[in-house]
Amino acid sequence: MLQKILIGFIAFLHLYILYFEMFAWTTKGRKVFSKFPPELFEPTKPMAANQGLYNGFLAAGLIWSLFITDVVWQDNVALFFLGCVSIAGIYGAFSVEKKILYIQTVPALITIALILFS
Repeated sequence: MLQKILIGFIAFLHLYILYFEMFAWTTKGRKVFSKFPPELFEPTKPMAANQGLYNGFLAAGLIWSLFITDVVWQDNVALFFLGCVSIAGIYGAFSVEKKILYIQTVPALITIALILFS
């Protein structure tokens, strides 16, 4: 049960990321990515929207996993998307900002461990 709550939380987080990258990049994005040069927000709107779309796919996969009735398939689909979230978070921590590791990767890895050891 805890892993489903965490999967839901991680999916919600990625829907939130989708929102601010696709629809609020020049407003909310400035607050989230405060180290990013302010003059680059407007010219990078299409790039950010593309990133937001990918975060939406991660959320969709995690949400999908919650509706799969076969436990083995549910776990496998969740593990795949949580693995993608983890890798994206690691890359983001090295290439953008270290806090991404704690916001994205750590919850995903905890959830992976819960699934594997339950």
